[in-house]
Amino acid sequence: MKDFVFCSPTTFVFGRDTEQQTGAYAKKFGRTKALIHFGGRSAHASGLLDRVRASLDGAGVAWVELGGVQPNPRASLVYQGIELARLEKVDLILAVGGGSAIDSAKAIAAGIPYKGDFWDFYEGKAQVKDPVPVAVVLTIPAAGSEGSPGSVITKEEGWLKRAVNDESLRPLFSILNPELTFTLPPYQTACGAADIMSHVFERYLTNTTDVEFSDRLCESVLKTMIQDVPRVLAKPDDYGPRSNIMWAGMIAHNDIVGVDREQDWSSHDIEHELSALYDVAHGAGLAVVFPAFMRYTMKHDVMRYAQLAVRVWGIEMDYQNPERTAAEGINRLVAFYRSIGLPTTFEELGAKAEDIPLMAKKLNLVNGRKLGSFNPLETADVEAIYRLSMAGAN
Repeated sequence: MKDFVFCSPTTFVFGRDTEQQTGAYAKKFGRTKALIHFGGRSAHASGLLDRVRASLDGAGVAWVELGGVQPNPRASLVYQGIELARLEKVDLILAVGGGSAIDSAKAIAAGIPYKGDFWDFYEGKAQVKDPVPVAVVLTIPAAGSEGSPGSVITKEEGWLKRAVNDESLRPLFSILNPELTFTLPPYQTACGAADIMSHVFERYLTNTTDVEFSDRLCESVLKTMIQDVPRVLAKPDDYGPRSNIMWAGMIAHNDIVGVDREQDWSSHDIEHELSALYDVAHGAGLAVVFPAFMRYTMKHDVMRYAQLAVRVWGIEMDYQNPERTAAEGINRLVAFYRSIGLPTTFEELGAKAEDIPLMAKKLNLVNGRKLGSFNPLETADVEAIYRLSMAGAN
């Protein structure tokens, strides 16, 4: 186990109708004016924005709005948000939506006090300092951004998708009402599940030893997703499993299951090039990339993959041939993704083999730089993983 310091300062307000407490919590934390940042039609049509506005009004917290967040949120909207927030002198960025709205809100929050280009943070040229606080009303369990220090933004120029992680970007408070997820389309629910599970896999696949306790935490999150995602796909308004999924999504990415270990994150970087180029849902891209990554790296630590297969999928351990157990665990993951309606091949995403060299090149693995820590990857390895994702490879 590694030494670590863990701090998760976000206040989580979980349960039915909790969005009506948004204003009270904004006031409790001394906020006076919010920029409500959201996507589009569904936030309006569901009446959620009206309830959030009314809650802020009731607490005496002024607000302005900026909608238009897209999946794989764009830098161009972040620039608009920074300009608007400065003009209106807001002291809270309130994301209403899923990971895209939250990530965009964090980028705006970081950019407001910064004199340079906010994209500097995402290219590692500057460090976030004194961002405007962010708060969340969550509608899509997936990204875990409601409890994490991370944000991912796509820059249209060059279609670059990059991440920043800074502890100052953890939300001030997050409102989590599972009822807000009842109307999610099945495909969006499934993509969110793949994202949540991938956040766990990135931590579970580690070279750090003596992490039995957090291994079990990881396995619990994965087993919850395997159990409850089919339940909500069959009955979308089932509050119990929706609650489990929403809380699991936060736990999977606020780092409580990963602080004691070396983490990988190469699969996320590999997928970011897919979703940047083809604008596919992040979870869908991960459902394609992660099994290919697992197959490619399985021999690096067969027993860790076999442990995952036995503990999570209930596969009987083949002590004479642990590779068979490990491979069957990966097969079960692919079968699960297919069963909930997710793509598992390049072809299903609309990705093209001829783009593989370009995507691998954009990861900039030069001058000895490698991707990830579990089984560090070079450009040729990344290309091989993309090719394993092609039709017929699974």
